[in-house]
Amino acid sequence: MNKTIEKDNQLIEKIKEHHELIAAAIAGILIVIAWFVSRDELTSIGITLYVFAFVIGGFAKAKEGIEETIANKELNVEFLMILAAIGSAIIGYWTEGAILIFIFAVSGALETYAMNKSHKEISALMDLQPEEAWLVETDGSLRRVKVNELQLGDTLMIKPGERVPADGVIANGATSIDEAAITGESIPVSKFEGDEVFAGTVNMTGAVKMTMTKPSSESLFQKIIDLVQSAQSEKSPSQQFIERFEGTYVKVVLITVALMMFLPHFLLGWDWTTTFYRAMVLLVVASPCALVAAIMPATLSAISNGARNGVLFKGGLHIEHLSVLKAVAFDKTGTLTQGKPEVTDFIVADDLVPNTMLQILASIEYNSNHPLAVAIATYAKKQNISLIDATITDIPGYGLEGTVDGVTYKVGKMDFVGREEATHFAGGAAATLAEEGKTVIFIRDEQRILAMAAMKDTVREEAKQAIAQLKELGIHTVMLTGDNEKTARAIAKEAGVESYIAECLPETKVQHVKDLMTQYKFVGMVGDGINDAPALATATTGIAMGEGTDVALETADVVLMKNDLSKISYAVRVARKMQRIVKQNIIFAISVILLLIISNFLQAVDLPLGVVGHEGSTILVILNGLRMLRL
Repeated sequence: MNKTIEKDNQLIEKIKEHHELIAAAIAGILIVIAWFVSRDELTSIGITLYVFAFVIGGFAKAKEGIEETIANKELNVEFLMILAAIGSAIIGYWTEGAILIFIFAVSGALETYAMNKSHKEISALMDLQPEEAWLVETDGSLRRVKVNELQLGDTLMIKPGERVPADGVIANGATSIDEAAITGESIPVSKFEGDEVFAGTVNMTGAVKMTMTKPSSESLFQKIIDLVQSAQSEKSPSQQFIERFEGTYVKVVLITVALMMFLPHFLLGWDWTTTFYRAMVLLVVASPCALVAAIMPATLSAISNGARNGVLFKGGLHIEHLSVLKAVAFDKTGTLTQGKPEVTDFIVADDLVPNTMLQILASIEYNSNHPLAVAIATYAKKQNISLIDATITDIPGYGLEGTVDGVTYKVGKMDFVGREEATHFAGGAAATLAEEGKTVIFIRDEQRILAMAAMKDTVREEAKQAIAQLKELGIHTVMLTGDNEKTARAIAKEAGVESYIAECLPETKVQHVKDLMTQYKFVGMVGDGINDAPALATATTGIAMGEGTDVALETADVVLMKNDLSKISYAVRVARKMQRIVKQNIIFAISVILLLIISNFLQAVDLPLGVVGHEGSTILVILNGLRMLRL
């Protein structure tokens, strides 16, 4: 019973969400039936069906047009479309008026759907914000409290596996923090007393106490949310131009039609019937059906073409922006790279057997869930190395201590195993590997360092291809990463990007994107993580990897469904082709409208010929737009 009610509620919500599209579909069906009923002679049944199509299909746009007119004190195209449809009906052309309403109803439904989708990333972000925290009382006891009840200076306990509830500093203990939500980097960061931690990040290993230094409303994670909201609320220059043009166009047409209803009678001696007839013809031929069709079919065809080829365009405006793209900024981890470290080098002391040392190291690391440990265990498996029993102790922030066959080993970075000895191991190979952007760990027993392993987040092969293709299109490429300078330089060189910026936080990524927009104006941002969401929203065109986080997918304007970066250049080519077709259509549509208007003033075109010219031009621009399906 409850499941049935839940399904009914979901159905009701779906109907509410898509009510405009449903209304447009019903109107379309009524138009087809009315046309069949009245194809030989207009009947009362046909007129009734057309009236219902007018009301059902046009209600939402009419309501929107009237509300905007009242609120902004500015006439709009919705208002003109309604008058044009009514004018068509007055002079007996019910089908044309109904089709006009239908086209506008469909476009309005698509706009509403896109708008509803654009708000979902905010709720997705909110889900990652901790709502409760462990407050450490003065007597040392723990109490679960709401995050919004916390005060600056409060001491909080963060247990392994929990998200950090607020921005602050470590007061006691050491641990590893997964900061992927903030920096996007896959390798957890070691944290000690006095180190800064951020809300929304994940405590991986040790239980630590922290001191809250910022209210939740000012946390770095909250800034990410604010940046996304701010970027989405800003209107693009193209959108602002269209809105200005809309008001002017409607005023000119309505003033002209009003004058046409009176002046020819007094100035040219037309009778009242001819004057009104010519005014109605003007209202019909001046309606921007062809202009609307100049863009929508081409856009929908481009979107359909993209979907077939693994690229999701979220709207025509984003395709327009792609067509003029001058620069593309790439996130590193999970975008240009695989998103997880892989072992690239394994070096052992000269007197030891590599496979034996790899077996010991992998057996110890196998018991840890740290990404570096997983990489080593995976590497050993690929080398067909069998594992042996090992007991380990996790030393939060440092590494592991493991016992194999009664021998105790230390596994970790230089400071854990002995910096001076590690620096000189294998002829100082660690420094060379670090210069190549690799993370190096060592294993030692009680006497000496035995081996070292170097790991790196490897560059995707398709990333190199994608960068080369973008260069061929004359688009500048840059990499933004939260990683250190050495790693960033190595990855940028391997991927082939023209420039890079290292050690970026989400807010600095946004600033760098804005700087690029100042220089290049039209800039794309490619990313896959929560930390990329503000930059994706800020860029002219946000491009998300299909396997990225929900927030990135919702924020982006374009989604690469198969994670294939080479599809970016394809998307740019599609966008440029679409813009050429749209320009052709707009020039043709405006030319036909002007020709029909002038012919109407000269009484050289009657209503049937005006309708043929008007609807014919609409069909031609639609057919031209459908060429995008074959690209």
